[in-house]
Amino acid sequence: MLQEVLYFLSGFAILFYVYMTWNFDYWKKQRIPSPAPRFLLGNLPSSITQKRFLGYEIDDLYKEFKDRYGFIGYWSTRSPSILIIDPESVKEVLIKNFRSFADNSFAEFVDKESDPIFARNPFMLTGTEWKEKRAEITPAFTTNRIKTMYPVVEDVCATMNDYIRRENKTNIEGLEAKELSAKYTTDVVSNCIFGVDAGSFKTEKPIIREMSKELFAPSIRIIIYFILLTIIPGLRKFFKMSFVPKKVEKFFVGIMKEAIAFRRKTNLDRFDYLHYLLELKDKKNLNELDLVAHAVTFFLDGFETSSIALSFTLYELARNKKAQDKLRKEIKETLAKHGKINHDVVSEMPYLDQVFMESLRLYPPAVLLSKITTEKCELKLTEGEYRTIEPKIEVIVPVYSLHRDPQHYNDPHEFIPERFDPENGGVKHFRDKGVFLPFGDGPRICLGQKFALAQVKAAIVSLVNDFEIDVNPKTKSEIIFDPKQFLIYPLGGLWLNFKEL
Repeated sequence: MLQEVLYFLSGFAILFYVYMTWNFDYWKKQRIPSPAPRFLLGNLPSSITQKRFLGYEIDDLYKEFKDRYGFIGYWSTRSPSILIIDPESVKEVLIKNFRSFADNSFAEFVDKESDPIFARNPFMLTGTEWKEKRAEITPAFTTNRIKTMYPVVEDVCATMNDYIRRENKTNIEGLEAKELSAKYTTDVVSNCIFGVDAGSFKTEKPIIREMSKELFAPSIRIIIYFILLTIIPGLRKFFKMSFVPKKVEKFFVGIMKEAIAFRRKTNLDRFDYLHYLLELKDKKNLNELDLVAHAVTFFLDGFETSSIALSFTLYELARNKKAQDKLRKEIKETLAKHGKINHDVVSEMPYLDQVFMESLRLYPPAVLLSKITTEKCELKLTEGEYRTIEPKIEVIVPVYSLHRDPQHYNDPHEFIPERFDPENGGVKHFRDKGVFLPFGDGPRICLGQKFALAQVKAAIVSLVNDFEIDVNPKTKSEIIFDPKQFLIYPLGGLWLNFKEL
């Protein structure tokens, strides 16, 4: 009996090994260079082991093949994927040949039945549907609408500064920048979407803040699901998992209903995002889940990535006192000239923009863009040499690697806002080259870009104007990103001191 069991296990092990490695010659047959994959782990072992941040492993591949090829093949466990290296190929994927790379790869993991909120997000939608939904939501992010919401942003800035003053009286360990930033963005977007104060600076665990955390928390079941999909890609055709927990879905549906009922009842004439959603609902007869999906889209665009961007900007200003002093001088002079900071004034502060763009270069919240080929196409491998790429191949654009490549940026690991000075071509110079991508590029560039810029810049102005910011000793000397997260989260946090001026 034991011998039969051993035979069975041995046979199963052999079959499993063959299954996992049978296509490891795929890129060789396609005449596309690639590193040798490892059994079970492919070329990105941390996608399974979670011992190292995924962006670092992609950066290793990027550096190994840079200057030789426009792109390479690699394996995500056993699935053949492509890593873009040359900036011209980046522009080909995101802009010039967008039709062949129109869909984001994450779209394959969700559907509207298992995940009614995420699956309706324009980021996840495919084909013509993403165009329709994007067209619905784009008018919500116009400059005029953001201007009308700016007083809300200013109020939250004032509340945040009062919170810091209170904390300074009792807290001698500094404040964690990511948590502070998340409180701020939670209150801003909650006010703009649902017309309610989330109370992040007033209560210990406000419900909206806790629910928003769960939207991004990588649960064990989701991690296991992704691991299984890398081993058995066909599984996604038969089984879709909900990424939004049911209690979170129920909460946002409930708060959306309450917000709509209150706005209808009070007839409050407030030109905010909720106002736009109500107009859209009446115009297009949107159902409940469509409304919630749009609201959560705004929430995601305005909350998590913005809080990451703000926290790292504050950290770099704390580390670089000359930059902080230069920015404060610009803020003080602008205040003296205009008397008050508003959206138009902030938009015209050149050094503020340079500071934020440089922080986004060093710390793009999403370190990669993940597309999928929607049709057979060709990519440039070397000068005069092209290769055919089949449909349904994942294509990775390594944002973090491009942003820190010395070939594109002098002293790429240093915080130098002046590199984005308009006299040097500004942001446009680097974006046109295909090497500045914190918001992506092309037809599917980040929808909430304008709002993110507005709310983060407002917070920077408010904090730098009122406080001298220093790095607290609790912050680690070397920033290492959390290997268990997809977005960039520093291990140990970013602890800062805020000394009132």
